[in-house]
Amino acid sequence: MEKQTSTQLSNKAFNLASMLVLVIGVATYCIGLFNASMQLNEKGYYLVILLYGLFSAISLQKSIRDKQENLSTSAIYHLLSLVSTGSAIVFLLIGLYNADLLLSEKGFYGIAYIMSLYAAVAVQKNLRDQAYHADSEHNTEHLQDA
Repeated sequence: MEKQTSTQLSNKAFNLASMLVLVIGVATYCIGLFNASMQLNEKGYYLVILLYGLFSAISLQKSIRDKQENLSTSAIYHLLSLVSTGSAIVFLLIGLYNADLLLSEKGFYGIAYIMSLYAAVAVQKNLRDQAYHADSEHNTEHLQDA
């Protein structure tokens, strides 16, 4: 099977914007948690949900990309990544539904969370594209030198 890859590298503005959105989303979510009037165990729950969501979203994106590039990816890993990402989002929604927060606060956490997950996927994609293109250029240079 031939390896399929994306041929277009994202521009620097998109890469920077993705990184910035990730930092802003995670920082905003964490600052909101730090300033929240909730018990420490509740804050811990929301922090763990953020970390779990970020990891699972990146893992799902990697799994999907590996399949698109015909790289070996086990079906169970792909399924676990998909279930983990869905679970992280559902756990956040359940937590927010049951939380004693204003509706505006619930919306704040939801938006910061989804923004962070999306940005983490975009950053991971950009980094992978950059690494692929750097390897391609490196291999091209070696072929030209030979």
